[in-house]
Amino acid sequence: MSNNQKTSGGFSSLMAAIAIVIALAIGVVIYKFVFGSAANFVGGDTANEPVEEGIGHIFGLIHKGGFIVPILVAINIIIITFSAERFITLSRAKGKGSVDNFITKIKGLLESKEIESAIEECDGQRGSLANVVRAGLEKYSHVVEDNSLDKEQKIEALKKELEEATALELPMLSKNLVVLSTCASIATLVGLIGTVLGMISSFAAMSQGTPDPAALSAGISEALINTAFGITGSTIAIIMYNFFSTKVDTMTYSIDEAAFTIVQDFSASNK
Repeated sequence: MSNNQKTSGGFSSLMAAIAIVIALAIGVVIYKFVFGSAANFVGGDTANEPVEEGIGHIFGLIHKGGFIVPILVAINIIIITFSAERFITLSRAKGKGSVDNFITKIKGLLESKEIESAIEECDGQRGSLANVVRAGLEKYSHVVEDNSLDKEQKIEALKKELEEATALELPMLSKNLVVLSTCASIATLVGLIGTVLGMISSFAAMSQGTPDPAALSAGISEALINTAFGITGSTIAIIMYNFFSTKVDTMTYSIDEAAFTIVQDFSASNK
């Protein structure tokens, strides 16, 4: 068996946990010092209404969303961070150039029995697909010269090598997608919690006989801001999760196609 090397890249579990903690810290900082800046409120007091115009008005309204806002900000930061991480990692896993052209070249080289040239092509392409194909080609060249095995044993050895190489690559391709899928679910739920709390505040203000306009406004702002943040985060997470899942499925199909081609070529040439 060759020494398979899986494509490196992406956050490790520890790095992912640290990134989430940092995102939460950034969310709190943004809430306190950006949205909660004194310049965003009448009289410089966060207890007052936001200023009437400009970016300060928007930031002041967001701050009125309450303590749920920094959590939602953190979730959106996590979504953006892990989307960027997946994009970089999957781009690296794809390798250089077109995957379709690479597979076509490998098929052509196999048909002409230029195994060494095919291995060199893998070294130039790199990425997950190239790693699997390279492992298969190396095993191909070894089993061809091994007279101690019959044809079926050689095919099984080749299949096993390709399966092991694939097993090394696939976890890296789908790693951290669970973070995006989780954020897609909890963003809406956390936003809903903020919405409910805001509505409770609004109804509390209305229950005091003559409603307090300021308290009523604050409750409505809290409800709407949290709803908006939650839906925005969930929408982005769902789109990115589906986008990356499709890319992973496409790459997995390419790996399976290449593995099948190698096995079929070996079987056909060793009748």
